[in-house]
Amino acid sequence: MVSVYLENGKVELRETPEPPRPEGFARIRLLTGGICNTDLELQRGYYGFSGTPGHEFVGEVVEADSPALRGKRVVGEINLACTNCAWCRRGLGRHCPHRTVLGIVRHPGAFREFLTLPEHNLHVVPDTVPDEIAVFTEPLAAACQILDQVAIPAGSPVAVLGDGKLGLLIGQVLQAHGCRVHQFGRHREKLAIAERRGVTVEVVGDLAGETLPEAAYRWVVDSTGSPDGLRAAIRMVEPCGVVIMKSTVHGSVAIDTAPVIVNEVTLVGSRCGRFEPALALLERGAVDVASMIADRLPLTEAPKGFERAARKGVLKVLLTTS
Repeated sequence: MVSVYLENGKVELRETPEPPRPEGFARIRLLTGGICNTDLELQRGYYGFSGTPGHEFVGEVVEADSPALRGKRVVGEINLACTNCAWCRRGLGRHCPHRTVLGIVRHPGAFREFLTLPEHNLHVVPDTVPDEIAVFTEPLAAACQILDQVAIPAGSPVAVLGDGKLGLLIGQVLQAHGCRVHQFGRHREKLAIAERRGVTVEVVGDLAGETLPEAAYRWVVDSTGSPDGLRAAIRMVEPCGVVIMKSTVHGSVAIDTAPVIVNEVTLVGSRCGRFEPALALLERGAVDVASMIADRLPLTEAPKGFERAARKGVLKVLLTTS
């Protein structure tokens, strides 16, 4: 089969054997995969990665122990937990210290013709949701995770910093929840996607500057991917407010902890989320993900796809096998 392979910054196509299917796993034929920022970081050397990337996917189950899964279109949770450790027994499988992670840590990713995942990681895609919409389930679940972690009443003003792929999903998820979202970003054309869903948007040139409101929101989400984003969020949050940190900035981020302590600000780290609410939002058409698709390319043109995805201003590039 054809597999995408990253090594030393290069994106290549390789012929590899089809993966074996352990007991309890499903063999899945890739239909559509989405290139995300993590994949681009892996190409740049994040984690010292070499191998097959890809963790945003829609596929068709071709072989499984469960008859109910065979022939179904599925998306899959990316963390493969051991299921036996103390953390897994507490329901914290996404934080299992022994876990592997699809396309990131010790488990080959989805950018290949066939992949395997545990059957309990899979979620059947509703028939009304097309592949190129369902492929957003994993990042949308990460946006939905905020509402599982923080109780934000409907009608509450919330600030979202950042207008990248995740930021746009977060703004729409919180708006669909009933929040009054004010989203700040640098690109009018990207912010327009959230604006069409009712989000109030504002173009700002410099998060490190003094143009953002101070102590103005009880809840602030940083999805900028920038060290300046967290510092800006701390300035914007009210005393006793909550800053939700969605940016995974590589390396150290210098912040002044004095205002966090003096103003009794709560910092909440937020990562992966449940797929159920994400699929429900996609089925209802409550978020616009189609406008984020910049290009669709065959899996065999993955090197071109990675090059396209890395260009400034590009949101989502999809790789397909059909």
